[in-house]
Amino acid sequence: MGYLGIFFSITGSLGLFLYGMKVMGDGLQQAAGQRMQKALAFMTGNRLSAVLTGLGVTAVIQSSSATTVMVVSFVNAGLLTLKQAIGVIMGANIGTTITAWIVSLIGFSFKISALAFPAVGIGFVMSAMKWKHKDWGVSLLGFGLLFMGLDFLTKSMPSLSTETLAFINIFSDRGFMSILLGTSMGLGITLIIHSSSAATAIFLTLAHQGTINYEMAAAMILGANIGTTIDAALAAIGAKPAAKQAALVHVLFNVIGTIWALVFFRQLLALVDIVTPGTEITNHLAMLHTVFNTVNTLFFFPFVNQFAALVKKIIKDKGVSAEQKHYKLSYTSATFQNTPELNIYRANNEIREMAGIVSSMYGRISGVLDTLKDSPEQEKAVEELTAELRDKEIYADEMREELTHFLMECARQMLNQRSERRISRLLRIVADLENMTDDCYTASLLLERSVKKDLVFKGESMKALVPYTGLVGEFLNFVQTRLGRILTPEESEQAALAEGRINKERNKLRKYGRKRIEAGENVKTELLFIDFIRHLEQLGDYCYHISFALAHLED
Repeated sequence: MGYLGIFFSITGSLGLFLYGMKVMGDGLQQAAGQRMQKALAFMTGNRLSAVLTGLGVTAVIQSSSATTVMVVSFVNAGLLTLKQAIGVIMGANIGTTITAWIVSLIGFSFKISALAFPAVGIGFVMSAMKWKHKDWGVSLLGFGLLFMGLDFLTKSMPSLSTETLAFINIFSDRGFMSILLGTSMGLGITLIIHSSSAATAIFLTLAHQGTINYEMAAAMILGANIGTTIDAALAAIGAKPAAKQAALVHVLFNVIGTIWALVFFRQLLALVDIVTPGTEITNHLAMLHTVFNTVNTLFFFPFVNQFAALVKKIIKDKGVSAEQKHYKLSYTSATFQNTPELNIYRANNEIREMAGIVSSMYGRISGVLDTLKDSPEQEKAVEELTAELRDKEIYADEMREELTHFLMECARQMLNQRSERRISRLLRIVADLENMTDDCYTASLLLERSVKKDLVFKGESMKALVPYTGLVGEFLNFVQTRLGRILTPEESEQAALAEGRINKERNKLRKYGRKRIEAGENVKTELLFIDFIRHLEQLGDYCYHISFALAHLED
């Protein structure tokens, strides 16, 4: 086989391996989507929980690059602090070693076709059936494709003669120079294929075939740990300083770790040989990958605060520029492995922020209503209210547009049916929240008009509004505190009762306004009063719509 044939054979084998890894990761994401979102909520605890979360999520999606890219985007969105991000990144580096163990323990210990072909067949049948375990079928299909790719990769390697890779053998016995060469090659290959897991599989295969020796393969694996930081660095381009700091954490963590591993290279290999039974080189290399990342995490773990302070000194937060005041939400994924389920979690948090804007707008309206009667500068108060709510309403419009694009991008990815239904409901919730900001802003305009045209609501009217505004505020708080989860039947009943009470109070206020018109009060003032309560009542309607969507997130 000529050089071109060898190239295409290896490229095709690697492509099948990468595709299998992606399909397996996507299937596991779909099967464990809700659990992953709970794990991500768990990581907001202490640093140990953050490490465990990074380890678990990476083990599921089979890509430390994807995990760290999402961490960078979460920090950029303000969903994670830098200290929490450091813990998750540490855990992700340990979690990525799972792939090396799968390849080492299964890929070279059994006849691969005996595992791969049944896995593809059974996985395909399971994924084609309409049943609750369809997602596990997708992951099993990916598992089979992964090992088919590994099988083809293994068969391609023998055709690489000693002469073909003579340049490697020349440097394989030159002491520390050989180690540096191997590290550089591992770095370069990982930068090209954007997957340290796939690069490690290649190095394991080369070592298994005897093409490279133990030390060279170990050095390549260390180099791959630096190369895997490229995706997080790319994701931080154009992001906020906090996101750039998180990306720098990943780079420094892996670079510093690789440096100490190279300094104590012989001792590290000796430790690996002690803790690894047997003589199979692939098992020793998988253990090296695990020991290196575990020891590196244990080394940095006590110094999270100092590490965070260091990156903040290197990349300083200069505050928010005028351009950054506009809302932006970009769909972020690693170059190789996508993470739609984690992006849905991110969207949920952004929606909670949007609900917070609605609450703040309504709170300002309620506050002005309470003090307007006794305020010596009524016109100034309503002008400030309108200006503030106009800015927030514009920001909410931007949020709706960005969140809609974001969720539609999530929907284009491979998702399970539960997540697809959830996205549909979330789109409806986003639209309702934006409509609520419109009503809040319109209500502020009505208040401004009432003051400037001397149509201020009388004391009796203001007194009658108090219980009504209180009911709407309570319902809004009820919805805001439950966003992101499914309502229980009891909570759904509470929402229905709240909607009924608001409607009942609205009807009373309408009758009150009509009676005042009949009694000879200013018609314009009373019509303005009725229009005002109508917009507040619509807030209650939207709250009920959102409650219904939350109760049926996965129906």
